[in-house]
Amino acid sequence: MIRILDAGPLTTVQDLGRRGQLRYGIPQSGALDRFALIAANRLVGNRDDAAGLECTLLGPTFTVDRPGAIAVTGAESKVTVNGLDVPRWATIALSADDVVKIGAARSGLRSCIAFSGGIDVPLLLGSRATYVRGAFGGYEGRGLRRGDRLRTFETEPCVPWELARDMVPRYADEPVVRVVLGPQADRFTADGIASLLQSVYQLSPQSDRMGARLQGDRIMHKQGHDIISDGTALGSIQVPGDGQPIILLVDRQSTGGYTKIATVCSFDIGRIGQLRPGQGLRFVAVGVDEAHRLLHEADAGLAQITRKEHA
Repeated sequence: MIRILDAGPLTTVQDLGRRGQLRYGIPQSGALDRFALIAANRLVGNRDDAAGLECTLLGPTFTVDRPGAIAVTGAESKVTVNGLDVPRWATIALSADDVVKIGAARSGLRSCIAFSGGIDVPLLLGSRATYVRGAFGGYEGRGLRRGDRLRTFETEPCVPWELARDMVPRYADEPVVRVVLGPQADRFTADGIASLLQSVYQLSPQSDRMGARLQGDRIMHKQGHDIISDGTALGSIQVPGDGQPIILLVDRQSTGGYTKIATVCSFDIGRIGQLRPGQGLRFVAVGVDEAHRLLHEADAGLAQITRKEHA
């Protein structure tokens, strides 16, 4: 049993999300930083899709009622057990009644916390992810609050290990995000596309898990910004009439009527999820073949996070 002593501003139960439901208007949801959640789960011996916690800016404080293990990945923050510092991106053994505190993020925005066995909340449409706007999934369809209690599944003890330092992402840098132009790139002027690819855009404070709103050079349309509504993809970059791009994320709507200039490659979505308000990013265009090659590289890098190499 996990007992929440302080939930932080937004802490939700998330896994890798629910698939195949967007046609019914139900978003994928799940962790915004897929790499961070998978790494945390592997550090405690879970399946990649086990449910953990995603927290934003400031993490929770909680206690456990039996021995187990956790791992904290994602945003750089201070993690303590009973007031003593413990490492991130590593297995942390816990005893009964230990108190864990996840501090404020110093770089990055979102942390993932995996518990050995995974969090035991009901499956809904094949996932335990929380969709807060729809008030379903996760723990009662909402962010956690003080006094909430979560169960974990039974599991065997895991062998502690730590992720190699060269595999831990850096969140303080200005990320370069790879995109494939389209599907409506022809609705923008050459200068508009150049603005997207040559300018620095800052994350707006109005961003959330539905979309990352960016501020920077205006992206000019050839004609109107409206289209007949069509389907959206994870990473679609919509450009409304004000010329400021919006990157659609895991809690996005299923369709949209704004022109989409490009789509962020799936392996870079986690970079977007770790941006802090005011932090800048740049876009670079790649072709479809290059995007497939980069995805293969990203998957190969993730495959290196295996327990047998560190046990």
